[in-house]
Amino acid sequence: MTKTLQVSCVQIHWAKSLKFNLARTLHYIKAASEAGSRVVLFPESNLTGYYFPYVIGINERDIADALKQTSLAAAACNIWAIVGTIRKTKDRFLNIAHVINPKGKIVHEYAKINMAGKDEKKYCRGGDKLSLFEIDGILCTIVICRDGRHPELYRIPAMAGAQILFHPSCSSDEIEAVSWKRISGRAQQPVGPNSKIFHCVANTIGESPDGKQTSSGWSFIREPSGIPLAEAGYYQEEMITAVLDLSRADRSYILDSMKNPPFLAKYWRQMVKEVKARAIAKLQ
Repeated sequence: MTKTLQVSCVQIHWAKSLKFNLARTLHYIKAASEAGSRVVLFPESNLTGYYFPYVIGINERDIADALKQTSLAAAACNIWAIVGTIRKTKDRFLNIAHVINPKGKIVHEYAKINMAGKDEKKYCRGGDKLSLFEIDGILCTIVICRDGRHPELYRIPAMAGAQILFHPSCSSDEIEAVSWKRISGRAQQPVGPNSKIFHCVANTIGESPDGKQTSSGWSFIREPSGIPLAEAGYYQEEMITAVLDLSRADRSYILDSMKNPPFLAKYWRQMVKEVKARAIAKLQ
């Protein structure tokens, strides 16, 4: 297992077309590779966008083609890429994070569990598994946006050994709500202080076409103490990068939680076992 991992997080607009989003995604895959990163994380549904009046009309073949082009770019640049789509299923839509390895293969997928916003609640349903996968021998996990408000979704994978939380997000909301998120500590609360793992957030920027909503920006990479290693601004498209020293992610708070109080220990072990078993299940 590698001792360090360089990660880039990309911050782009949440309400643009698939064509625009794909072009920016391909651009930043190359930029992250040229910066020396092994992993590049994109925001929630970065390929399809999160603006539902547009998303629900996208042709599935076009989404599949965008994913294929993204996979080919990851392979060409020899980099891990974590990208997002909102895709139609037999029962509503799923908000999905796709993990693409440096050979251009999608090796893991996670569907957002807790819906946020009236449009997402109307059109989407939640997934039914937690995320656990490896990057170069390092166990990692994913939550998407609102999922980060539910600590069990990353703490149980951390009990299973995950040292890095990748957190694609689109904290779009009415302008007053976004302002409040910034003042109060935003939608993505740092997870290191309750887990001792790394926390990498790629968030969105920009307004909706009608000007009624915006997004809070401020993507970050935080080390297990909660201290920021890199932070993005509120408004601009940009990429941030940091080197993660994996020895810092000792999961000490997580390990304590697995032992204390003693009467819960067997239940945590059982949940970890089930999370591992379901992590490889295909999304339905």
